[in-house]
Amino acid sequence: MAVRGLLAGLPWWVKWVAIPVAAVVLFGGALATVAYFVVSLLFKALAFVALVGGLVYVVRKFRKSPPSSDGGW
Repeated sequence: MAVRGLLAGLPWWVKWVAIPVAAVVLFGGALATVAYFVVSLLFKALAFVALVGGLVYVVRKFRKSPPSSDGGW
């Protein structure tokens, strides 16, 4: 309630323009760092899932192939 009482007498542009702009200016770098970390982590997790899926696909494909009659690999 203290913040609401503090902002009660201020004009609308201070509440809706000046305060958010000041917050972005002061904390913009930290917000960008957190956003970059989250996006980077999601990308790495997606790349890991794709690599593991590809590896499983390749291993299953070679295991199901019939052995060659010439006694090869």
